[in-house]
Amino acid sequence: MSASLEEEEEKLQQIEVYKGHVRRTWTLAALGPPAAALFYRHLFETAPQVVALFHGVDMSQQGDMLLNMIGEAVKLIGQPKLEAVLKAVGRRHSKYGVEESMYGLVGAALLWTLEQGLGKEWTGEVKEAWTWAYGLMSSTMIQGAQD
Repeated sequence: MSASLEEEEEKLQQIEVYKGHVRRTWTLAALGPPAAALFYRHLFETAPQVVALFHGVDMSQQGDMLLNMIGEAVKLIGQPKLEAVLKAVGRRHSKYGVEESMYGLVGAALLWTLEQGLGKEWTGEVKEAWTWAYGLMSSTMIQGAQD
């Protein structure tokens, strides 16, 4: 087997490991309304420039939508349908005024929230897996916003 084929196979195997970590830890995190509130509080503290996007928004409902969207993405990760779902989310977000630079801020808040929720289960490998997963999600949403 050539080096490039071996590298590609290793990459695919690593992606499968990442998917497993993401699915397992999403279930373990048992994220609910308190986690969504924690996420938004942290996001608003660390990225005050996004606060204006949520003026007049029912944050309880917003938190439910956030958790449902991430849960759906976790469920669909690795399936062709995920791309269409995330691109649609990206298109909606662009209409609300979400800028490309904001995706990194949201990602950092998400990783922080997961770390809080997972405690000892938050390992270097789990962080790597979620960083990969959010990178996939955000880049696809950004593509949708640009379409």
